[in-house]
Amino acid sequence: MTKHYKKRNVVKKEAVTTKIKNWSISIFLAVLMLFGLQCYSGTSSLKFAQVSDVHFYTGQNNTTYKMIAESSKLLDDAIEQINSTPGISFVMFTGDQIDKPFEKELRAFLPHTEKINAPWYFTFGNHDTMFGGYLNPKVYMHLVNNYNKNYKFEKSYYSFMPQKGCKVIVLDTIIRDRLTSNGRIGEEQLKWLDKELENSKKDTVLIFMHVPVIEPYNSPNHRLVDADKMEEILSKYKNPIGVFQGHYHGAKITQKNNILYVSCPALVSYPNAFRMVTVTNYRNKVVFNIENKETNLKNIQKLAKLLVFGTTIYTGEEKDQNGTFTIKK
Repeated sequence: MTKHYKKRNVVKKEAVTTKIKNWSISIFLAVLMLFGLQCYSGTSSLKFAQVSDVHFYTGQNNTTYKMIAESSKLLDDAIEQINSTPGISFVMFTGDQIDKPFEKELRAFLPHTEKINAPWYFTFGNHDTMFGGYLNPKVYMHLVNNYNKNYKFEKSYYSFMPQKGCKVIVLDTIIRDRLTSNGRIGEEQLKWLDKELENSKKDTVLIFMHVPVIEPYNSPNHRLVDADKMEEILSKYKNPIGVFQGHYHGAKITQKNNILYVSCPALVSYPNAFRMVTVTNYRNKVVFNIENKETNLKNIQKLAKLLVFGTTIYTGEEKDQNGTFTIKK
C-alpha cells in the first residue's frame, strides 16, 4: 500500500513538473513572438519609379548623344515596364521631360503619361522652361494639370506624403533669368526646404531635383551653384534622407552617413534606363533597394551606345546601377 502510494506521488510530481515545463515553454514562445512583433511592428515599404531626362521630341532627327527622335518609343517602353511592376506608389519625372520648351512638345508628351497606372509627379529641368523659351512654370503646370488631376500644386516646388512616415520634397533647381545649364535653388526655396525638414524629423524624406547636389562626374557648366548651402541644411538632420537627381545623364550612388544621393541615367541617352526604388522602413533602420531598368528596345540602345565616347561615364560602376543601402535611424 505504501509502495503504491509513493509511486502515485511520484507520478503526480512528474505531471506537475511537465506542466511547469510546458508553461515555461509557452511563456518563452509568447515573449519571443512579442519581441518579434515589436521588432517588425511599423515595418512598411514604398516603391516608386524615377524617370529622368526623357527629352521628348516630335522631330525626326537624333542629336549628338541623345536619341530624341526615338523618345516617344523609349517613354512608352518605360511606362509599360512600370505598369507591369506591382505595388508602384508613384512615378517621378526628374526634369527635362521635353527637349525644347514649346507648348506643342509638352502637349505631345502629356498624352503618353495618361497610360501610367500610378500617380505621377515631376520636377522642372532646364530644357522644360529654359531662358528664351515660351513655356514658363505657370503655363507648364497648367497644361500638366489638364492631363494629371493628381497634380494640384501652385508652386514649382512642393511636398506631399505618399504614405505615413514618408515625406516627398520636390525642388525647382532651374535658372530662368539667363541661358545656362547650371542650376540654383535660391534663398527662398532653401528656407522652405529647411522648414519642411524641420517638420519631418521622424520621417524618411525623399527629395527629387533635376540639377544634382552631388555630381556623378565633374562638369562645371552643369553643377548646382549653391549645392554647398543645401548640403549645410541637410547635414542638420539625422533622419534617413534620399536625394534623387537627373541632368547629367549618368548613374551614380553616393552615401554620406544618413543621406543617400542617387543620380539617374537618362531615358533618351545610353544606357536608356530609369530607376526602380523600394524604400523599406524598419524599427531601427531604412533600407533603399535600387534597381537600374534598361529599355527593352535594344536596337535603339545599341545605336545610342555608338553615339557616346565613353559608356562608363553614363552607366557608372555596378554599385552605381543596382544595390541595397541601409541607413540607421
